[in-house]
Amino acid sequence: MNVNAKTPNKSVSAPGKKKKRGASLDVRKARAGWFFILPFLIGFVLIYLPIIYDSIKYSFHELRILGGGGFELTYVGWENYFNAIFVDPEFMTTLITGLKQSILDIPSIVLFSLFVAIVLNQKIAGRAAFRAIFFIPVILTTGLIGEIDAQNTMNTIMSNAEGINDGSGGESTAAEIISVMDMEKLFANMMIGQEIVTYVVGLVNNIFNIINRCGVQMLIFLSGLQGISPAIYESCSIDGASGWETFWKVTLPMVSPIILVNTIYTVIDAFTAADNQVMAYIDTIYGSTGGDVLSSAMSWMYFLLVILIIAAVSGIMSAFVFYQRRD
Repeated sequence: MNVNAKTPNKSVSAPGKKKKRGASLDVRKARAGWFFILPFLIGFVLIYLPIIYDSIKYSFHELRILGGGGFELTYVGWENYFNAIFVDPEFMTTLITGLKQSILDIPSIVLFSLFVAIVLNQKIAGRAAFRAIFFIPVILTTGLIGEIDAQNTMNTIMSNAEGINDGSGGESTAAEIISVMDMEKLFANMMIGQEIVTYVVGLVNNIFNIINRCGVQMLIFLSGLQGISPAIYESCSIDGASGWETFWKVTLPMVSPIILVNTIYTVIDAFTAADNQVMAYIDTIYGSTGGDVLSSAMSWMYFLLVILIIAAVSGIMSAFVFYQRRD
Protein backbone atom coordinates (compact mmCIF):
# COMPACT_ATOMS: atom_id res chain seq x y z
CA MET A 1 0.00 0.00 0.00
CA ASN A 2 1.46 3.26 -1.08
CA VAL A 3 1.14 5.93 1.49
CA ASN A 4 1.69 9.38 0.20
CA ALA A 5 3.29 11.27 3.06
CA LYS A 6 2.21 14.83 2.98
CA THR A 7 4.84 17.26 3.95
CA PRO A 8 3.55 20.40 5.56
CA ASN A 9 4.06 23.53 3.51
CA LYS A 10 6.41 25.82 5.40
CA SER A 11 6.30 29.37 4.26
CA VAL A 12 9.71 30.88 4.13
CA SER A 13 9.61 34.55 4.92
CA ALA A 14 12.25 36.96 3.66
CA PRO A 15 14.71 38.13 6.28
CA GLY A 16 13.70 41.47 7.68
CA LYS A 17 15.96 44.50 7.53
CA LYS A 18 18.16 44.91 10.53
CA LYS A 19 17.69 48.15 12.35
CA LYS A 20 20.75 50.30 12.36
CA ARG A 21 22.01 50.73 15.83
CA GLY A 22 23.00 54.22 16.77
CA ALA A 23 26.21 55.19 18.51
CA SER A 24 26.58 54.06 22.09
CA LEU A 25 26.09 56.43 25.00
CA ASP A 26 29.83 56.62 25.69
CA VAL A 27 30.56 57.51 22.06
CA ARG A 28 27.91 60.22 22.09
CA LYS A 29 29.29 61.63 25.32
CA ALA A 30 32.77 61.67 23.81
CA ARG A 31 31.50 63.51 20.75
CA ALA A 32 29.71 66.04 22.93
CA GLY A 33 32.91 66.56 24.90
CA TRP A 34 34.93 67.27 21.77
CA PHE A 35 32.19 69.65 20.63
CA PHE A 36 32.41 71.66 23.85
CA ILE A 37 36.22 71.97 23.78
CA LEU A 38 36.31 72.71 20.05
CA PRO A 39 36.45 76.53 20.54
CA PHE A 40 39.45 76.12 22.85
CA LEU A 41 41.21 73.80 20.39
CA ILE A 42 40.67 76.24 17.53
CA GLY A 43 41.93 79.16 19.62
CA PHE A 44 44.91 77.13 20.86
CA VAL A 45 45.99 76.13 17.35
CA LEU A 46 45.45 79.53 15.75
CA ILE A 47 46.52 81.85 18.59
CA TYR A 48 48.46 80.17 21.38
CA LEU A 49 50.49 77.63 19.41
CA PRO A 50 52.30 80.29 17.30
CA ILE A 51 53.04 82.27 20.47
CA ILE A 52 54.48 79.18 22.17
CA TYR A 53 56.62 78.45 19.12
CA ASP A 54 57.95 82.02 19.04
CA SER A 55 58.70 81.91 22.77
CA ILE A 56 60.76 78.73 22.39
CA LYS A 57 62.55 80.18 19.38
CA TYR A 58 63.40 83.45 21.17
CA SER A 59 64.85 81.57 24.16
CA PHE A 60 67.59 80.16 21.88
CA HIS A 61 68.35 83.44 20.11
CA GLU A 62 69.74 86.87 20.79
CA LEU A 63 67.49 89.74 19.76
CA ARG A 64 68.88 92.95 18.29
CA ILE A 65 66.66 95.92 17.48
CA LEU A 66 67.42 97.39 14.06
CA GLY A 67 67.76 101.10 13.55
CA GLY A 68 65.14 101.36 10.81
CA GLY A 69 62.61 99.31 12.73
CA GLY A 70 62.17 95.60 13.23
CA PHE A 71 64.57 93.19 14.86
CA GLU A 72 67.17 90.56 14.03
CA LEU A 73 67.58 87.17 15.70
CA THR A 74 70.96 85.49 16.15
CA TYR A 75 71.11 81.88 17.25
CA VAL A 76 73.07 81.52 20.52
CA GLY A 77 72.05 78.00 21.62
CA TRP A 78 71.75 77.51 25.40
CA GLU A 79 73.41 80.80 26.30
CA ASN A 80 70.21 82.41 27.64
CA TYR A 81 69.55 79.40 29.88
CA PHE A 82 73.15 79.49 31.13
CA ASN A 83 72.88 83.20 31.89
CA ALA A 84 69.61 82.70 33.76
CA ILE A 85 71.10 80.03 36.02
CA PHE A 86 74.72 81.07 36.52
CA VAL A 87 74.97 84.75 35.56
CA ASP A 88 71.78 86.29 36.95
CA PRO A 89 72.30 86.34 40.75
CA GLU A 90 68.64 86.82 41.67
CA PHE A 91 66.78 84.32 39.51
CA MET A 92 67.82 81.15 41.35
CA THR A 93 67.45 82.86 44.73
CA THR A 94 63.93 84.00 43.85
CA LEU A 95 63.11 80.56 42.46
CA ILE A 96 64.22 78.75 45.63
CA THR A 97 62.37 81.23 47.85
CA GLY A 98 59.21 80.78 45.78
CA LEU A 99 59.46 76.99 46.04
CA LYS A 100 59.82 77.17 49.82
CA GLN A 101 56.78 79.42 50.10
CA SER A 102 54.73 77.12 47.87
CA ILE A 103 55.70 74.09 49.95
CA LEU A 104 54.33 76.00 52.94
CA ASP A 105 51.13 77.20 51.26
CA ILE A 106 49.95 74.24 49.14
CA PRO A 107 49.36 71.65 51.95
CA SER A 108 47.82 74.35 54.12
CA ILE A 109 45.33 75.41 51.44
CA VAL A 110 44.30 71.84 50.62
CA LEU A 111 43.87 70.78 54.26
CA PHE A 112 42.07 73.96 55.27
CA SER A 113 39.66 73.76 52.32
CA LEU A 114 38.94 70.09 53.16
CA PHE A 115 38.25 71.02 56.78
CA VAL A 116 35.91 73.86 55.77
CA ALA A 117 34.12 71.64 53.24
CA ILE A 118 33.50 68.93 55.86
CA VAL A 119 32.12 71.51 58.29
CA LEU A 120 29.89 73.14 55.66
CA ASN A 121 28.63 69.75 54.50
CA GLN A 122 26.96 69.20 57.86
CA LYS A 123 23.31 70.03 58.42
CA ILE A 124 23.66 73.43 60.04
CA ALA A 125 21.48 76.51 59.84
CA GLY A 126 22.56 78.96 57.16
CA ARG A 127 25.16 76.72 55.56
CA ALA A 128 24.39 78.16 52.12
CA ALA A 129 25.29 81.62 53.42
CA PHE A 130 28.51 80.29 54.97
CA ARG A 131 29.47 78.66 51.65
CA ALA A 132 28.97 81.97 49.90
CA ILE A 133 31.03 83.79 52.54
CA PHE A 134 33.99 81.46 52.06
CA PHE A 135 33.77 81.85 48.28
CA ILE A 136 33.53 85.66 48.32
CA PRO A 137 37.35 86.13 48.58
CA VAL A 138 37.76 84.27 45.28
CA ILE A 139 35.56 86.86 43.59
CA LEU A 140 37.15 89.82 45.37
CA THR A 141 40.69 88.85 44.36
CA THR A 142 39.86 88.33 40.68
CA GLY A 143 40.16 90.73 37.76
CA LEU A 144 39.46 94.43 38.23
CA ILE A 145 38.61 94.10 41.93
CA GLY A 146 41.98 92.47 42.54
CA GLU A 147 43.76 95.34 40.77
CA ILE A 148 41.89 97.87 42.91
CA ASP A 149 42.77 95.97 46.07
CA ALA A 150 46.44 95.85 45.05
CA GLN A 151 46.43 99.66 45.01
CA ASN A 152 44.72 99.89 48.39
CA THR A 153 46.66 102.33 50.55
CA MET A 154 45.48 100.81 53.82
CA ASN A 155 46.60 97.37 52.66
CA THR A 156 50.02 98.80 51.81
CA ILE A 157 50.36 100.40 55.25
CA MET A 158 49.35 97.20 57.04
CA SER A 159 51.90 95.13 55.09
CA ASN A 160 54.63 97.75 55.48
CA ALA A 161 57.95 96.03 56.19
CA GLU A 162 58.98 98.81 58.61
CA GLY A 163 56.37 97.50 60.99
CA ILE A 164 55.09 98.86 64.27
CA ASN A 165 56.48 98.80 67.76
CA ASP A 166 54.84 95.96 69.68
CA GLY A 167 56.55 96.70 72.99
CA SER A 168 58.86 93.67 72.85
CA GLY A 169 61.94 95.58 71.81
CA GLY A 170 61.36 94.80 68.13
CA GLU A 171 58.96 95.65 65.39
CA SER A 172 56.41 93.53 63.60
CA THR A 173 54.08 94.18 60.72
CA ALA A 174 50.39 94.84 61.33
CA ALA A 175 49.51 91.69 59.38
CA GLU A 176 51.69 89.51 61.61
CA ILE A 177 49.59 87.68 64.17
CA ILE A 178 52.28 85.88 66.16
CA SER A 179 56.05 85.94 66.18
CA VAL A 180 58.68 83.24 66.42
CA MET A 181 59.53 84.33 69.97
CA ASP A 182 55.90 83.85 71.04
CA MET A 183 55.85 80.33 69.59
CA GLU A 184 59.20 79.48 71.21
CA LYS A 185 57.77 80.44 74.59
CA LEU A 186 54.66 78.35 73.94
CA PHE A 187 56.60 75.26 72.79
CA ALA A 188 59.56 75.69 75.16
CA ASN A 189 58.67 72.60 77.24
CA MET A 190 57.33 70.52 74.34
CA MET A 191 60.71 69.64 72.73
CA ILE A 192 59.66 70.96 69.30
CA GLY A 193 62.33 71.92 66.79
CA GLN A 194 62.92 75.39 65.40
CA GLU A 195 61.83 74.33 61.90
CA ILE A 196 58.36 73.31 63.11
CA VAL A 197 58.03 76.53 65.09
CA THR A 198 58.95 78.59 62.03
CA TYR A 199 56.47 76.61 59.91
CA VAL A 200 53.61 77.15 62.37
CA VAL A 201 54.42 80.86 62.65
CA GLY A 202 54.43 81.27 58.89
CA LEU A 203 51.20 79.27 58.62
CA VAL A 204 49.33 81.37 61.17
CA ASN A 205 50.62 84.69 59.84
CA ASN A 206 49.62 83.64 56.31
CA ILE A 207 46.10 82.59 57.27
CA PHE A 208 44.52 85.52 55.41
CA ASN A 209 46.12 84.48 52.13
CA ILE A 210 45.20 80.82 52.73
CA ILE A 211 41.52 81.65 53.26
CA ASN A 212 41.49 83.80 50.13
CA ARG A 213 42.81 80.94 47.99
CA CYS A 214 40.72 78.01 49.30
CA GLY A 215 37.31 78.94 47.85
CA VAL A 216 37.49 76.91 44.63
CA GLN A 217 39.01 73.91 46.40
CA MET A 218 36.27 74.08 49.03
CA LEU A 219 33.54 73.84 46.35
CA ILE A 220 35.29 70.90 44.69
CA PHE A 221 35.54 69.10 48.03
CA LEU A 222 31.86 69.82 48.71
CA SER A 223 30.86 68.21 45.42
CA GLY A 224 32.97 65.17 46.28
CA LEU A 225 31.51 64.88 49.79
CA GLN A 226 27.95 65.13 48.50
CA GLY A 227 28.71 62.35 46.03
CA ILE A 228 29.24 59.86 48.86
CA SER A 229 26.16 57.68 49.35
CA PRO A 230 24.34 58.33 52.65
CA ALA A 231 23.77 54.58 52.90
CA ILE A 232 27.47 54.12 53.63
CA TYR A 233 27.32 56.48 56.61
CA GLU A 234 24.12 54.81 57.78
CA SER A 235 25.82 51.40 57.70
CA CYS A 236 28.73 52.79 59.72
CA SER A 237 26.33 54.24 62.27
CA ILE A 238 24.51 50.89 62.61
CA ASP A 239 27.82 49.11 63.12
CA GLY A 240 28.66 51.52 65.94
CA ALA A 241 31.50 53.40 64.22
CA SER A 242 32.41 56.75 65.73
CA GLY A 243 32.67 59.96 63.74
CA TRP A 244 36.47 59.79 63.90
CA GLU A 245 36.51 56.24 62.55
CA THR A 246 34.00 57.12 59.85
CA PHE A 247 36.19 60.00 58.69
CA TRP A 248 39.36 57.90 58.36
CA LYS A 249 37.70 54.75 57.02
CA VAL A 250 35.02 56.23 54.75
CA THR A 251 35.22 59.97 54.12
CA LEU A 252 38.95 60.32 53.53
CA PRO A 253 39.29 57.32 51.15
CA MET A 254 36.18 58.36 49.21
CA VAL A 255 37.43 61.92 48.66
CA SER A 256 41.04 60.91 47.98
CA PRO A 257 40.57 61.40 44.18
CA ILE A 258 39.28 64.90 44.92
CA ILE A 259 42.31 65.55 47.13
CA LEU A 260 44.55 64.65 44.19
CA VAL A 261 42.62 66.96 41.86
CA ASN A 262 42.67 69.83 44.35
CA THR A 263 46.38 69.38 45.05
CA ILE A 264 47.25 69.59 41.35
CA TYR A 265 44.95 72.60 40.96
CA THR A 266 46.54 74.31 43.97
CA VAL A 267 50.06 73.64 42.66
CA ILE A 268 49.22 75.24 39.33
CA ASP A 269 47.42 78.14 41.00
CA ALA A 270 50.29 78.78 43.42
CA PHE A 271 52.99 78.74 40.75
CA THR A 272 51.05 80.95 38.33
CA ALA A 273 49.46 83.42 40.76
CA ALA A 274 49.87 87.13 40.10
CA ASP A 275 51.71 87.60 43.41
CA ASN A 276 54.13 84.74 42.78
CA GLN A 277 57.69 85.94 43.31
CA VAL A 278 59.15 84.10 40.34
CA MET A 279 56.43 85.26 37.96
CA ALA A 280 56.90 88.86 39.12
CA TYR A 281 60.68 88.64 38.66
CA ILE A 282 60.37 87.18 35.15
CA ASP A 283 57.97 89.98 34.28
CA THR A 284 60.53 92.50 35.56
CA ILE A 285 63.26 90.95 33.40
CA TYR A 286 60.96 91.05 30.38
CA GLY A 287 60.44 94.78 30.85
CA SER A 288 64.16 95.51 31.04
CA THR A 289 66.38 96.31 28.07
CA GLY A 290 67.26 93.16 26.15
CA GLY A 291 65.35 90.99 28.58
CA ASP A 292 62.93 89.54 26.04
CA VAL A 293 64.95 86.45 25.20
CA LEU A 294 66.29 85.98 28.74
CA SER A 295 62.80 86.08 30.22
CA SER A 296 61.68 83.49 27.64
CA ALA A 297 64.43 81.13 28.80
CA MET A 298 63.48 81.72 32.45
CA SER A 299 59.82 81.11 31.68
CA TRP A 300 60.48 77.76 30.00
CA MET A 301 62.73 76.59 32.82
CA TYR A 302 60.05 77.58 35.30
CA PHE A 303 57.39 75.82 33.21
CA LEU A 304 59.39 72.58 33.09
CA LEU A 305 59.98 72.78 36.84
CA VAL A 306 56.24 73.11 37.49
CA ILE A 307 55.54 70.14 35.18
CA LEU A 308 58.08 68.03 37.10
CA ILE A 309 56.51 69.00 40.42
CA ILE A 310 53.02 68.14 39.16
CA ALA A 311 54.27 64.78 37.85
CA ALA A 312 55.96 64.03 41.19
CA VAL A 313 52.86 65.00 43.19
CA SER A 314 50.61 62.94 40.92
CA GLY A 315 52.89 59.91 41.07
CA ILE A 316 53.19 59.98 44.86
CA MET A 317 49.54 60.68 45.65
CA SER A 318 48.17 58.25 43.04
CA ALA A 319 49.51 55.37 45.13
CA PHE A 320 47.15 56.35 47.97
CA VAL A 321 44.05 57.23 45.92
CA PHE A 322 41.00 55.00 46.36
CA TYR A 323 38.64 54.59 43.40
CA GLN A 324 35.21 53.14 44.16
CA ARG A 325 34.14 50.28 41.88
CA ARG A 326 30.85 50.95 40.10
CA ASP A 327 30.10 47.39 38.99
